[in-house]
Amino acid sequence: MVQTLWGAVTDAGGRRRVNEDAVLARPPVFVVADGMGGHVYGAMASACVVQAFAEFADQTVPGTPVEPAQINAVIHHAQNLIRAKLRALDDDRPARAQASSEGQSKPESGGSPSAPLAGTTVAGAVLTSRDGTPYWLVFNIGDSRVYRHDETGLSQISVDHSVVQELIDAGTITADAARSHPERNVITRAVDSARAVQADFWMLHAGEEQTLLLCSDGLVGELTAEEIGDILNSPGDPDKISRDLLHRAIDGGARDNVSAVVVRLQMEYDDAGWVHLPAWDEDLDDTLPRPGAEALR
Repeated sequence: MVQTLWGAVTDAGGRRRVNEDAVLARPPVFVVADGMGGHVYGAMASACVVQAFAEFADQTVPGTPVEPAQINAVIHHAQNLIRAKLRALDDDRPARAQASSEGQSKPESGGSPSAPLAGTTVAGAVLTSRDGTPYWLVFNIGDSRVYRHDETGLSQISVDHSVVQELIDAGTITADAARSHPERNVITRAVDSARAVQADFWMLHAGEEQTLLLCSDGLVGELTAEEIGDILNSPGDPDKISRDLLHRAIDGGARDNVSAVVVRLQMEYDDAGWVHLPAWDEDLDDTLPRPGAEALR
C-alpha cells in the first residue's frame, strides 16, 4: 500500500469565541468543513459533515476506486444528519436562534429568514485509483479550498462557489481585489438543510514530490498564495507544515476560524527494496478546472 503522511489542525483563530470549522484525516479520506450559522448551528453542521465522511472512510479501502456519486451520497447523508440535529434542537430554537445571530460570517444557501441557519462548506480529497494507478479524487462545495504544491509551485485545484468567484469569472474584479471585497464571505453553494446539493470534482494523478493542502477560507484570508507556497516548500513532515501554516495564520489573532489539512504520499518499502509511486505520465491526465470545462459528475 502507498504510505500516506498527513497533518490536520484547526483553531478558533483568536478573534472568535467558538470554532465552527471541523477537519478529518482518516486515510483514504481527508476533509475540511467550515460551518455557518453561529456558535451552535455552524459547529453542528461542520461536525455532521465530518461524521458522514468518517463513516465513509471506515468503509473504504485505501486505493480502491471511488466514484463521484459515492461522495455526493455521503454529502446527502450529512444533510440528513443536519436536518435531524435541527429537529432535535427545535424545542430550544428561540434561544439558539438568538445566539446564532452573533458572529455570522456566511449566509446559508436557501432556507427562510425564520428558520435557523445551519450549513457548511466542504473541501476534500480521497485517495483512489484508476486502472491501478493512484489518483486523488478532489471535491468541494463552498469556498473552502484544495491546493496542490509540487516542483512547479502552488496551484489552486478547487473553484470557489462564491459571489466574488463569479465576479472574477466575469472579469469584473481581480483575484487580488476579491481578498478585500465586501461580499467575499458570501457563498453560493453549501451543505445545509435545504435542497440536495452536488459537489464539483477533479481527478489528480497522485505521484511523489507533491503535497495537497485542504483549508478553510480563514487560512487564505490571512496568508497570501506566496506565503502558503513558501511554507509548503519548507522542510518538515506534513504535521509540522500544517502547524506552521496555522501558527502563521493566527499570529496576532486571525479574523476567522483557521483549518488546514496537509497530505503527502511517500514511496513504500518492501522485501525487494524501495518501491516508488508511478512517475508522471502524459497519458495520465488530471482533470483540472479550466474555462468552459465540465467537472466530473
